[in-house]
Amino acid sequence: MPECDRNCSACGENCSERTDPQSFQVKAHEFSNVKKVIAVVSGKGGVGKSLTTSLLAVNAKRKGKSVAIIDADVTGPSIPKIFGLTQTATGDESAIYPVKTKTGIETISLNLLTDDPSAPVIWRGPVISGLIKQFWTDVAYGDIDELYIDMPPGTGDVPLTVFQSLPVDGIVIVTSPQDLVSLIVEKAVRMAKMMNIPVIGLVTNMSYMTCPDCGKKIYPFGNVSEDVAKRFEIPVSDALPIDPRLAKLCDQGAIEDYEGSYLEKIGEAVEKIEK
Repeated sequence: MPECDRNCSACGENCSERTDPQSFQVKAHEFSNVKKVIAVVSGKGGVGKSLTTSLLAVNAKRKGKSVAIIDADVTGPSIPKIFGLTQTATGDESAIYPVKTKTGIETISLNLLTDDPSAPVIWRGPVISGLIKQFWTDVAYGDIDELYIDMPPGTGDVPLTVFQSLPVDGIVIVTSPQDLVSLIVEKAVRMAKMMNIPVIGLVTNMSYMTCPDCGKKIYPFGNVSEDVAKRFEIPVSDALPIDPRLAKLCDQGAIEDYEGSYLEKIGEAVEKIEK
């Protein structure tokens, strides 16, 4: 065999370097030490991914963990608004430094890097994918127990980039209680299987209301969470209510002030992931 020049496109040899699976993962910044990476996904928009991401991060922080959030929904970022972040991320020749929320959650988003957060992002997929990689390679998060990624809807460029480039340990699927729920979940589950990433839980947003008099949970669309989770062999199911107080806190940028213990089962599932 002639000496290898690493140019596989011009080589006809069937060597081990050509046949071995190729990894597309990129290295985290040298000042980052992230133990667990969890992606929050859905097959469609408007179901509550950002809310779910925020609550999981807040819950983990309340338990004393070091937490970070990557807002990967570049064209529709919500995380800075939900946490009331208005300052700009800083950087130097060594790294970009995320913005801390009120309770100390390290956060990065395109809206934290631009002068005008309301300006539309009219970028093609490869540019957005490149930015997502930079959120991992160029941002110094420090020592982090749990990093949550708020994903854009669907199964396009950004989810593919995240799943291939970052060491994602598990996926949380978010949906809403409607007729399309099975199709939406199935798309997310099948993509996770194709990328060999475990689905650790299902969250059904706007699932129930709590009676103000007796405290009973009322499921106006039916209690679909457990049924759908069982159908697709998702080990943990959880639900979020129709709660105007949560919406108000998000609008006020004060999600860290929420009272309650939503998504505890998902949080426990994240804690059980073995590294």
